[in-house]
Amino acid sequence: MSKRPRGRRPPKKDGRARTRRRDQQRRRDQQPDLVDRVALALEEHPLSLLELVSGILAILEPPRHPFGPEPSPDVPGFDDLVESFLGTDLHETSALLAVLAAFSDDELFRRRALREITGRADALPGWLADLGRTRVTSVREVAHVLGDGENHVLGVLLPDGTEFTTVVYVDHNVGTLVKDAFALPAPADAVVAQLEEIADDPDSVVRDLDPADARARIVEAMEQAAITYPPFETETWPACRALVRWVTGMLPTGGRGHEFPEWSDAELADLTERFLRSPQGTGFDDPDHRELLESLLWFGSGHGTGDPLRWSPVNVEILLLDWVPRKIVADAPFLDLLPDLLRAYVRFCHADRGVRSVHTQATLAAVDDFEPEYRRLVRTGRRQGPEALLEALGVLDPPDPEWGLNELARAVGGRAALDALSTGPLPDEPFDWTGVPEDVRPRVGEVLVLVDSGCETLFDGGDAVEMRTACRRLLSRTAAADPVAFRRAARSEISAGTICWLVGRANDLVGGRGGLMVKDLTAHFGTGGSFSQRAGVYLRALGIETPPGAGVELGSPDYLVSARRADLVEARDTWRRWADDDPLT
Repeated sequence: MSKRPRGRRPPKKDGRARTRRRDQQRRRDQQPDLVDRVALALEEHPLSLLELVSGILAILEPPRHPFGPEPSPDVPGFDDLVESFLGTDLHETSALLAVLAAFSDDELFRRRALREITGRADALPGWLADLGRTRVTSVREVAHVLGDGENHVLGVLLPDGTEFTTVVYVDHNVGTLVKDAFALPAPADAVVAQLEEIADDPDSVVRDLDPADARARIVEAMEQAAITYPPFETETWPACRALVRWVTGMLPTGGRGHEFPEWSDAELADLTERFLRSPQGTGFDDPDHRELLESLLWFGSGHGTGDPLRWSPVNVEILLLDWVPRKIVADAPFLDLLPDLLRAYVRFCHADRGVRSVHTQATLAAVDDFEPEYRRLVRTGRRQGPEALLEALGVLDPPDPEWGLNELARAVGGRAALDALSTGPLPDEPFDWTGVPEDVRPRVGEVLVLVDSGCETLFDGGDAVEMRTACRRLLSRTAAADPVAFRRAARSEISAGTICWLVGRANDLVGGRGGLMVKDLTAHFGTGGSFSQRAGVYLRALGIETPPGAGVELGSPDYLVSARRADLVEARDTWRRWADDDPLT
């Protein structure tokens, strides 16, 4: 910005001018701040007045997000302010009306404002009187190889030959929205040179951008910013929003907005195998790391530019400190595997894209920097999914330890059971026929054989023995509680698969991080369909209200293998430490 001079224009010498100045001074006493600021801005670079009016409009523009604050009753509405300008014959209000008319899309208001200005005695500066002849002379984009965002640089020429430049930064990591924008009283070439000097990076590229495409991209990014809460704010944004909107509106329509690739399941599967076969992927081809890699690709292909090969320090931070803690429901030891996998995957992606090593090292350093906080986050009580978003918006209070402990208690049948929870392995226990009616024993026996075979075939080592005991317990108690369920015509394979599915889901060994997919379970039992309908029958027989789904809870530690109980104990102790404000002790 140019230095703001403090002097005022000397008054004209004729008597009418002196009378008008006295009248203006009296009115100025009623609105000293705004009128004085306009008078000062008129003596500076034209951009001063344009920015001033844009800032006024930013205050008056109502929030578009439902969680945004209510407008202050002390701030007048746009219509009230315009009426005061129309009713106050001052040189400064005429200047305000001229800019407001240029910025407005309301044709009736524009005509009324220009008619009022024409009827007044004071002549406006040439650039302001002819503001409608302003044009954009150049459109360029300054982008970087890591693709976090781009600066859109628009050179502007006012009717009197004065130049200024608007710079609009569109950030992809936070939703392809305008994160910052500003205007400078300098030609676009000088501004671009300054941006290049600041970046000081050969991987920062300046290129011409189709004006229609620039308009489409900036407009959609402004729309996204307008509905984002909390909003991104800087010293100049959203104060210059109306100015940017006016300049962008001079560009032609019909352009294409941001277009990002969509990765198919087959392409993501191919990328997975390429990484695991690469030197960087050595040692990560196991069920746990494959599942975590699937989450990395989910994040990469569904976030930012939708490119799972794009990694920068910024999206590493978002992944580790927000996305994984908020999105991924898993125990801490499993999530602890992520940082090392991420380091290897970043090396693979940068090698695949030919990214210079200096950027690879910066991205890996970000993993190192954020890893301690990431490990703390995945060990502390936190809401996830929609609740996490509402908490971030301030709609929900942070979770308290009692809430967390009660959530854990549901899995084992109450707080007393949670407090007494042990982590020893389940014994290799025979089937208990107590309470099972004689007429259903043959059918239950068929299911038992299939359950035992399934546990021994589908699960490894100690998990197989513990799963078999837990499944036998569930089958025994279900048959005793509701023998009618075993007098119906359901195939024994469906019943056996349902028992294994319920116990497997409750222990995160089916459909979770254990590596056994539901399709593998259905294939083993030859059912070819979902177990959820039959599972509902068995849960109701045991008086369990939890519907079958992503979080199956059987309400007793009797059905939980030692690894699952160890996870619960760790979570229980973490909540207790959280209550003492010392989550890492």
